[in-house]
Amino acid sequence: MEIKQAKSAGFCFGVKRAVDTVYEAAKEQDVPVYTYGPIIHNAEVVQDLSEKGVAIVAEKEDLLRCKGGLVIIRSHGVGREIYDFLKQHDISYLDATCPFVLKIHRLVEKYTAEGYRILIFGDKSHPEVAGICTWGEVRRTDVLESMEEAENFPISKGNEPEKLCVVAQTTFHNKKFQELVAIISEKGYDIIVINTICNATQERQSEAKEIASAVEAMIVIGDTKSSNTRKLYEISKKECKYTYYIQKAKDLDLTKLKSAKSVGITAGASTPNNIIEEVQNNVRNEF
Repeated sequence: MEIKQAKSAGFCFGVKRAVDTVYEAAKEQDVPVYTYGPIIHNAEVVQDLSEKGVAIVAEKEDLLRCKGGLVIIRSHGVGREIYDFLKQHDISYLDATCPFVLKIHRLVEKYTAEGYRILIFGDKSHPEVAGICTWGEVRRTDVLESMEEAENFPISKGNEPEKLCVVAQTTFHNKKFQELVAIISEKGYDIIVINTICNATQERQSEAKEIASAVEAMIVIGDTKSSNTRKLYEISKKECKYTYYIQKAKDLDLTKLKSAKSVGITAGASTPNNIIEEVQNNVRNEF
């Protein structure tokens, strides 16, 4: 059996930076360490950090019990109000937000101040998107996920076209981003489009598509809560009928691969290398 593993599989820069920040803090700090929400969307990493004494704080009000400790802001970023709350209550924190996400915060803040309406392409329920929204004005910030929502987005009205700034969740589907931009561009706005999908995401998606189109079976590894892994699965599934989404090696039914002469493997940005290696080794050893 031929195995093709994506070179881009595994931790991206932002995720590695965030995870390393927490591990170093857990090792070096003499005070309790907390993360505001799971540091990344990977249950194995979160569990390992928990065993090292790192606790998760889920709600803003719960941050009050972190006084005297250290709060680490997750890689997905948080809203403006969380920074204000931490500073107001003199709670120590480290910001492990992915730099590409922070860039979107600054863009939304900048263009909002310049009178632009903000349009975000992304998953409404994802913490990254929820955080981005708070850097604009609530009544002039919208999130779109689908073609239908883009079609139903209002047309610019008035004598002067309304100013509109379009950005995207860093892990949004690149092809879908272009399709949605094409629809919105016909609405008559004075539009600025900034493709904020990070380079690592675009490379990962492109490589997944290329590999999936060339193999008989495809394995996509990542947490079920991982947005970028889910998109890799969707892309791969379109190219390869026999695509399997797993979290770790034990989730893979190897019997499904017996008739395949070639297998591709990719993984989301929050998937540790040891899990990827275990999956690859299991496939090699079995066949």
